[in-house]
Amino acid sequence: MNLEELKAIFAANLISQRQKANLTQAELAAQIHYSDKSVSKWERAEALPDAAVLKSLSQIFGVTVDWLLESHDKWESEETKRKNSVVIDKNAVAGVAFLGVWTLAALLFVIFWILGEVYWVILLMGVPISLIALLVMNTLFNGRKFNKWIVAALVLAGFLVLAFFLRAYSPWQLIVVLVPAELLVLLGYRIKKRATDGNHNGK
Repeated sequence: MNLEELKAIFAANLISQRQKANLTQAELAAQIHYSDKSVSKWERAEALPDAAVLKSLSQIFGVTVDWLLESHDKWESEETKRKNSVVIDKNAVAGVAFLGVWTLAALLFVIFWILGEVYWVILLMGVPISLIALLVMNTLFNGRKFNKWIVAALVLAGFLVLAFFLRAYSPWQLIVVLVPAELLVLLGYRIKKRATDGNHNGK
């Protein structure tokens, strides 16, 4: 058992016994001649008291010092639960999905480069595919909060890929379609937002 685990176990036992005795942190601190800030630190598993304090606490609660330092698996403080819980960073997951596609695209590009062939299309295709991955992750984790901008970027990436394959024809005319397509995406999300606002106002 390491020191951090011992702190967490003691914190859980201290909170359990203090609440069982109907004592506030300040009342307990007064009995052992310490500040309530010290008691708070112990209950947050940030520190351990010295041996003399442990002895005093064991006498107050009617338990042994060993009992205070052993896990009983019957009660766990909220602080301990919070520290032991696994928190997933949703933005990090979305970022990993986005960069994962780019890493794979870069790997394939480099492998072909080493073999003597340079395929820029691999990197180019990585743009829309990574944006699709980001769109899926964002929809799952962020409630579509930034989907409008991701879709707008995806439309732009699609036109870039199309322009690449049509590069022999100098397809500058695609801009004529790109501009209204981007406006269509932005206005489409705005209509959806206004419709939602209207539903809330009607309630």
